[in-house]
Amino acid sequence: MCEDKLKIFVSAYACEPGKGSEIGVGWHWVLEMSKYFDLWVMTRANNQKPIEDYFRENPEEANGIHWVYFDCPNYIKRFKHQMTGVRTYYTIWQHMANKVVKDVMEANEIPIFHLLTYGNAIWDISAYGQKKFFVWGPTGGVDTITREFSKHYAWKHRMLEAVRRIVVSSMTINPSFHKKCENADLIFCKANSTMAMIPEKYRNKAILFTDVAMECAPTYFEPKARDESEGLTYITVGRLDGWRGFDLLVEAFSIAEKELSNVTMKIIGEGAEKKHLEMLIKKKGLDDKITLIGQISMSEYQSEMENCDAVLNACLKEGGVTNAFDCMKWGKPLLCIDTGGYTRNFDTECAIILNHAGRDELIHQLAEGMISLKSTEIRQKMSRAMVEKGQKITWEIKGKNIRDEIVKALENKNAQ
Repeated sequence: MCEDKLKIFVSAYACEPGKGSEIGVGWHWVLEMSKYFDLWVMTRANNQKPIEDYFRENPEEANGIHWVYFDCPNYIKRFKHQMTGVRTYYTIWQHMANKVVKDVMEANEIPIFHLLTYGNAIWDISAYGQKKFFVWGPTGGVDTITREFSKHYAWKHRMLEAVRRIVVSSMTINPSFHKKCENADLIFCKANSTMAMIPEKYRNKAILFTDVAMECAPTYFEPKARDESEGLTYITVGRLDGWRGFDLLVEAFSIAEKELSNVTMKIIGEGAEKKHLEMLIKKKGLDDKITLIGQISMSEYQSEMENCDAVLNACLKEGGVTNAFDCMKWGKPLLCIDTGGYTRNFDTECAIILNHAGRDELIHQLAEGMISLKSTEIRQKMSRAMVEKGQKITWEIKGKNIRDEIVKALENKNAQ
């Protein structure tokens, strides 16, 4: 135990080495916070083996972290995959883990509780943790997709978005959400939409704070910029959910293909929209141009990132953030839609950032962006700018920012 460090209990349901998305966010935040704080980290029991394997290989990084593994009883876990999404199980997990939070925090006299993952403002949080100095986030999940876009999704995601619109619209009168805002001492908000959702009387406790940073690029790596005559590959990555905009990219590619005679696109990921996307690709006659390659390993993903020519991210709300930041690591131009969150870390030197617009207009803008990226000169310029941008947004720098914000909030609370 590090007696000279502040003690923090971290609830990190999703936290595992070697993974991307929210799981990787949980892992990186914990590693960086452990440099400055004495941590007790509660995560799911099925994360124990990969975590222990990691620290056997990297024992120097284990200091300052006390792991608390918890899962629901087997009779609940048995039905986990039959539940509607991960939220049901996560909610049960949070409620059942509340006693663990209380026991560990009291036994070790831990004054700070940090809800790290899942970062969804709608979901439940430990009741006991909220009674302490409460750090919430990075949190988000309050963006919605309009029917103009969602009516083109597969049935499941049309229904999910309809329900989400109802839930989010009711948050202004949701007592649970208001109570979390009241209890929180520091709220890390992923996007402007989350900041706007925080009631005005609590907004002074909230800051806009992206949850991802850049991992250092391999020392051997140099960004490449092939000529179109060599054959170019654009990739887009993520779970195949409607709101991630893969349908927009297929539609855009069908418009741009006449100008992209030697360009192919890979869609990496699995999900409920797969069959819908397969039908759309076939309908547009793009079977030889667009490939759905499914879920792949981290090493395969890194190879795809290293060897592609540009990355496309058509998420209509805060999503695909890890992949976008990996563009900095691998020096890849990025075409994306402004989410009011992670996109603040990019500019027109290294990325093409489109404003939200009507569906047809957005598809045509995506098509224009794809066409412009076939230029070797443009990609070379953006690639260099992307690498330079990444050096200012590393996990090491992010860790110091996390430390500073928590310490500042605690000092402000103690001064009151």
